[in-house]
Amino acid sequence: MKRALAAVLAVAAVLVLADLGAGAAAESGIARQMRDTLDLPEDPAVRVTGFSFLAQAVTGRYGQVEVSMERVPIGPLRTPEVGVELYGVRAPLSALVGSGPARFRAAAAEGTVRISPNDIRRMVVASGGPAAGVERLTVDVVDANAIDTAIRAGADPTLRGTDPRTAARFVAELPVDGSDTRVAVLSTLVVADGVLRIVPRDVRELDTDEAVPDAVRDSLLRALAVELDPGTLPLGVTPTSASIPEYNVLEISGAVRDLDIGGDGATRSTS
Repeated sequence: MKRALAAVLAVAAVLVLADLGAGAAAESGIARQMRDTLDLPEDPAVRVTGFSFLAQAVTGRYGQVEVSMERVPIGPLRTPEVGVELYGVRAPLSALVGSGPARFRAAAAEGTVRISPNDIRRMVVASGGPAAGVERLTVDVVDANAIDTAIRAGADPTLRGTDPRTAARFVAELPVDGSDTRVAVLSTLVVADGVLRIVPRDVRELDTDEAVPDAVRDSLLRALAVELDPGTLPLGVTPTSASIPEYNVLEISGAVRDLDIGGDGATRSTS
């Protein structure tokens, strides 16, 4: 009995190691291909999700492949985090492993760029005026209650029709009348033709909901009215939406269908 159990455990261990080894080899091949396709300075991080890689390899179908890259300059952004989710990847195992780039197809892909407020702060400071004194800039989600509170405090009543999913609160820390002050700028996020526009709608002190001096208000309204054009995202994805998925992260995303990623580094989309 003990020998049988030991044998079963040994076989299981071998299978697990084989699964991990094959998965790592495939991920390495995909990483090399993505590096060439996206013209990256180094291989991105790649992970084939799912319980068993070999079980997926038998069918040549992989439910989801995650690709992530950091600090890849895109347009005016210096420190974005770029992610690609590949769905319905199809390829024989022989096309994914080996010393050369991988070759595979994907039913769909979603590309995202996670933007640090530091990039936006750099643009705000460059605008001059009181906004040049912004020492720190953060961003957070906005809910319906926050919008109602701003309106009761004197914000434009038309804000009531704002979809919280397309709104954001930027908090700028800067000197106001000689004192360090946190100023909240309630804004909407608009994506059109692949370009993200931040549209500031209301400016007031964060802690008191009081109005700030006109010069500070006007400077922040002007400085935060920026356009971010990241260009085409990885794999030809065009940005179509923006959101605040978590505190202090602004994300632009879009999707594309039917990708053919080949060993020649070319990527074709027939969406």
